[in-house]
Amino acid sequence: MNEIKPLRSLEGRFYTDPAIYERECQTTLAKTWQYAGHVSQLKKAGDYFTFSIAGEDLFCIRTKESEINCFYNVCQHRAHQLLKGEGNSSVVVCPYHAWTYELDGRMRAGPNTKSTPGFDKSQICLTSVKLEDFNGFLFANLDPEAKPMDEWFPGARQELTSFVPQIDELEILEWVEIPEKCNWKVSVENYSECYHCSLCHPTFATGVVKPETYDIQPQGYCLRHTTECQSMERMTYPIDLESNEHAGEYSSWFLWPTFSFQVYPGNVLNTYLWRPLDHENVVAWRGWHTVRGEESQVIRDLAVQDRETTVEEDIHLVESVQRGLKSRGYVPGPLVLDPNSGVKSEHSIKALQQWMREGIEDN
Repeated sequence: MNEIKPLRSLEGRFYTDPAIYERECQTTLAKTWQYAGHVSQLKKAGDYFTFSIAGEDLFCIRTKESEINCFYNVCQHRAHQLLKGEGNSSVVVCPYHAWTYELDGRMRAGPNTKSTPGFDKSQICLTSVKLEDFNGFLFANLDPEAKPMDEWFPGARQELTSFVPQIDELEILEWVEIPEKCNWKVSVENYSECYHCSLCHPTFATGVVKPETYDIQPQGYCLRHTTECQSMERMTYPIDLESNEHAGEYSSWFLWPTFSFQVYPGNVLNTYLWRPLDHENVVAWRGWHTVRGEESQVIRDLAVQDRETTVEEDIHLVESVQRGLKSRGYVPGPLVLDPNSGVKSEHSIKALQQWMREGIEDN
């Protein structure tokens, strides 16, 4: 009889080796769908914002035809950065030599270029980046051959709409910045299991969800979190169970590798964005959203509660793990894989670590 050997976690080097992080910037982070921004940031023609993916500077901009384009943030003349931050401009002008581009990326003009024999501006255009609008949330992919998001994350778009029917009207109310001294994958793994919730997150586990009902299942390259909300007398904020058929549920859609939609009980949408800085530093951004960005004291208070409890608790956890991964004494232990799944199983970590391996080995 063959002895069953349990699957072990990844070796520490996957989280501590700068060479592996550099590899991920060329593969995992460059060939997946990454959050760029929200359509509400681009309401008028000429509105733009900048962002970065895998070490590349990029920007999104709305055209006069109301289309949204995404480009590498680099002039085609001598490679100067074109835009900074966010704002509005009728054209894109390079601050180095004033080469000018239309909002659709085509070159418009450049000083003295007409005097150059053979110069053909019609052949010059900013380099575009693949972009998708996912229920108002914009995602970019540096891979021009990338499959659509609906193939990566089957069912997620429709499920989100059923949990948050007004999702297309949402705007950002508040961003909470969370610097963490750990590899981005350590933070993502911590987010992607609730094995530790009852022990480490007492407010979340007793005042928001029922941990015993928590489950996480792969859905394409999406990890689907589902659980019930706590009893009404124990909830830490008010909810209306009649507002929506899913009002009494917590649900999350983690979109590999660095973004998650979370719907808290009461149909409160917040998001989690991870921006890797290097092999041992990441900034996580917690986004809270309301219809048209309207003020909500309930959500403001929930954001404070979340930052002071679950988020703060997680910072200590992931930074301790990062330190431990560097230890000579660390030997990767078996993952806890219960055939029945559930909150005490690490099926989600198995899936994540498989995707991590694929990212650097299969490209």
